[in-house]
Amino acid sequence: QVQLVESGGGSVQAGGSLRLSCTASESGYTYRRYCMGWFRQAPGKEREAVAAMYTEGGTPYYADSVQGRFSISQDTISQDNAKKMVFLQMNSLKPEDTAMYYCAAELPLGGTWDRWRDFLYWGQGTQVTVSS
Repeated sequence: QVQLVESGGGSVQAGGSLRLSCTASESGYTYRRYCMGWFRQAPGKEREAVAAMYTEGGTPYYADSVQGRFSISQDTISQDNAKKMVFLQMNSLKPEDTAMYYCAAELPLGGTWDRWRDFLYWGQGTQVTVSS
């Protein structure tokens, strides 16, 4: 069981930057590698993938709409407590980036990073609003 808590959302003008953080905690000593990702959902739209990467040095993946503007990174805080963090640095923000942003973790074998239904664990979301 992985618990996810996001932070860092807010309101910004177009062209500005925000950095989202997600802390993943897992009970028991289960130091392991898994996929963590960011998704977003605007009102009336389906949840869409933004970026993802495997912990411990994985290759990042990005949606075409954010390539070159967003950057995902990860850090393992404590191996004993299996606590990890994933960050989403968002630059050159556009009004169309406005959405609720969700952190996700654990992609079972056969899952793909850009399919939100494949991820097992989710945070509560953090709102990002970009004004023009």
